[in-house]
Amino acid sequence: MSTARHATLDLDRMRTGAREFWTPMEFPRDCRGPGWIHLEVWRDVGFFFFTMSDENVSEKQETSTAEVLRRIQTAESVLLPIPRDAFEKLYLSPKTPTAGNLRRTFGNPTPISLLGFLLAATPAAMLTMGWRGSGGNGGAILPVYIFFGGMVQIFGAVGEWIIGNTFSCALFFTYGTFWIVQGTSNMPFYAVGANYSPTGNTLEGIETPEYNATVGLYYVTLAVLTFVYLICSIRTNVCLFLALFLLVITFALTAGVFFQTALGHAAEAAKLQKAAGAFNFALCIPIWHIFIAQILDAVDFPITLPVGDLSTVILGKTQKARKRDVE
Repeated sequence: MSTARHATLDLDRMRTGAREFWTPMEFPRDCRGPGWIHLEVWRDVGFFFFTMSDENVSEKQETSTAEVLRRIQTAESVLLPIPRDAFEKLYLSPKTPTAGNLRRTFGNPTPISLLGFLLAATPAAMLTMGWRGSGGNGGAILPVYIFFGGMVQIFGAVGEWIIGNTFSCALFFTYGTFWIVQGTSNMPFYAVGANYSPTGNTLEGIETPEYNATVGLYYVTLAVLTFVYLICSIRTNVCLFLALFLLVITFALTAGVFFQTALGHAAEAAKLQKAAGAFNFALCIPIWHIFIAQILDAVDFPITLPVGDLSTVILGKTQKARKRDVE
């Protein structure tokens, strides 16, 4: 039985992410035909398997079949040179298998949602702290809350849903809707305080303890939901984890503002409001970092900003199962 003296690996198909494929091999001149090598790539655990079949290969020109199974531990970045664009950066959701090739067909919707969030959250944080005499619950930028903070994030969430990024889709739907609620609740048309006023006056209703206590419970619920997202973000990156951690504190402090207002403690409520604005501003910083990193990658900028990938530190259930199978 002859052995192959040269194997030509189909690196183009390997770069596309194919897990199984066949690639031709060059055999000695006395062989009757080409053989084939079957590779099965296990990128997540750093191994690949291949089965070499040299059918119709024999020193005596006789047909024979041999199957050899080998396992080779490899550093994929060295032996399997895959370009950077083949690896999806785990900015806001872990990489999960999806049907089709939509992630290569459509653009990345994540920067769209991030810019919407930032253009609403950053000025909201500054006016909450009263910078340059700002305030008024953001009445001057209610359209920014609704369209940038709300609609832009919703559009991005739909894009994430289309390409199969469930976690980031849930994030953007949640906080996109939050900003729509934030903007519309301050519009007289929706009269959110009318039910709390005997005369049906919205402005009177929003000053009542019942109204403020109710809104405080809403922010408590947002804090709980964000805490769930915080736990899930351990599988993503440091920047997102830090932002969600600060957002939990921001929602908790904002709930305290309304609870203290309901109790008539205006001074304590004012202090909590400034603290909430400070944490809100702090959480915008890592989000700005993620946004800038993604925009730089979008134009293939020569400088790449790290976001602190945690997907290789905290292995997922599927990765652990594959690792056990290999071992």
